[in-house]
Amino acid sequence: MGTAPVYWDPWDRDIAADPYPVYRRLRAEAPVYYNDKHDFYALSRHDDIDQALLDWQTFSSSRGPILEIIKAGVEIPPGTLLMEDPPAHDIHRSLLVRVFTPRRVLSLEPQIRQMCVRSLERLAGLDHFDLMTEFANEVPMRVIGMLLGIPETDQQAVRDRADADLRTEPGQQMQVDRAIPHTDHFAEYIDWRAEHPSDDLMTELLHAEFEDTQGIRRTLTREEILTYISVVAGAGNETTARLIGWLGSLLARFPEQRAELVADPRLIPNAIEETLRFEPTGHSIARYVTTDVEIRGTTIPSGSAITLLVASANRDEARWSEPDRFDIHRKMTNLRTFGFGTHFCLGAALARLETRIALEELLTHFPTWEVDPTTLTLSPTSTVRGWESLPFTIPRIPSAPTTVAS
Repeated sequence: MGTAPVYWDPWDRDIAADPYPVYRRLRAEAPVYYNDKHDFYALSRHDDIDQALLDWQTFSSSRGPILEIIKAGVEIPPGTLLMEDPPAHDIHRSLLVRVFTPRRVLSLEPQIRQMCVRSLERLAGLDHFDLMTEFANEVPMRVIGMLLGIPETDQQAVRDRADADLRTEPGQQMQVDRAIPHTDHFAEYIDWRAEHPSDDLMTELLHAEFEDTQGIRRTLTREEILTYISVVAGAGNETTARLIGWLGSLLARFPEQRAELVADPRLIPNAIEETLRFEPTGHSIARYVTTDVEIRGTTIPSGSAITLLVASANRDEARWSEPDRFDIHRKMTNLRTFGFGTHFCLGAALARLETRIALEELLTHFPTWEVDPTTLTLSPTSTVRGWESLPFTIPRIPSAPTTVAS
């Protein structure tokens, strides 16, 4: 009996549960894959994805980085960095670069650590808790809220609204009207901040001057500022929370490597890089094809939607030795989880910092934990894959027997 042709569907929950065997077949059998059911192409090999990420003229972001948005052909609000090409992208990105400088990012470490400690101390003494709801989701929310200037009392509500926009029903595509940044979430905050300036992103954007694509020097409009803030809030929350979640599940699966991290926290940064490779939260990036292009003998026609399977590139045998083995000692170079080229993730350094501190404090407060695989709840979309729920069990340390004097 012959083997059926390989099939990959980004909305198939059964495939999403463990997509790596399908990715392996795509690389071997159909590196330039076409899904005729949903009418899109997919690249799965590391070198092909690298070239596509660099060639923004052919593989455009102007229709969005999500398949559903590209297929719908919706109008993209200006200032939505993830959905722009140069020169507009470069102009708008330059306004945010100042917020994510290495010095400014590192200056946040004491505040991030305080947030992590406060969250974990609430859990002290518990035998069970959900890492996602009690910790992983909270840390990025607090950090982004601090950067944006959103009052702490309102940060949870802002995150809940952003999460609701990104959720999909099992096997269903994302609702396009929810995938476009919703600026109304932040309107009241930007109006208040205009009257009460502070050291935060909102205040900086209110006063930033730049030269637009028409060569006119001006400040941002209110609507442009709201779009910026919506993009930063959405991108910063979801992916970092999922990264912390993957570390939690992987280190339960490989307790001997977790023990190494407890014994030597200097290994933590590389463990994070290996997690970004092994289980990337953003597992695919979509693009719009602007002109006919030939890849490996297949012509992809102009007007096509294509997705770049970064998670597959991260397991490409041609790039990585033993790619399906999780190894916190692996030599890491040229990781593509944060993108490559023009759209390299602006918040990559912040995500790494948040995750490092979160893992340092998690291992300090809870050196061991267990995860029952049957209790996990996955939350995949066409672009993001991570845990919705990740219940932890904290083993009790047996107390020493007491000796009764005779």
